[in-house]
Formats: sequence, structure tokens, C-alpha cells
Amino acid sequence: MDDHKDVPYIVHESIMARMERTIRRLWILCIVLIILLAGTNAAWIVYENSFEDIVVTQDNADGYNNYVGNDGDITN
Repeated sequence: MDDHKDVPYIVHESIMARMERTIRRLWILCIVLIILLAGTNAAWIVYENSFEDIVVTQDNADGYNNYVGNDGDITN
């Protein structure tokens, strides 16, 4: 291990160029993943908003709940 040799400059340059390409690819991957995360969150919000809401009202003193749909009919 005491037999250290100098690394040629061309080898150092090639390793640095390879590392720069790898780092650039990782940054692009991070940006793509962030865009995909935002896209899936937006798609989930659109999916959840596509359902109809059911309004629950309480009309009498006995505590029976009636479900009122969008058509105005009351189902006990």
C-alpha cells in the first residue's frame, strides 16, 4: 500500500466527465419524479372530486337521518 503512483491527468479528466454526466442524469431524474408526483396528486384530486356528495339532514325530533339525493327524493 505504500507504493503510491500518480494518476495521469487524462484519467482524472475522464472520471470527472463521467461524474458530471451522472450528476446531470440524477438531477433530470429528480425533476421528472417531482413532476410525476404532482401529476399523480392532481389526478387523484380530480378522481375524488368526480363523486357525488350525499347530504344528510335530520328532519324530525326522533333522530332518524334521511339521505337527500340530487333529485330531491328522501330515502329513509
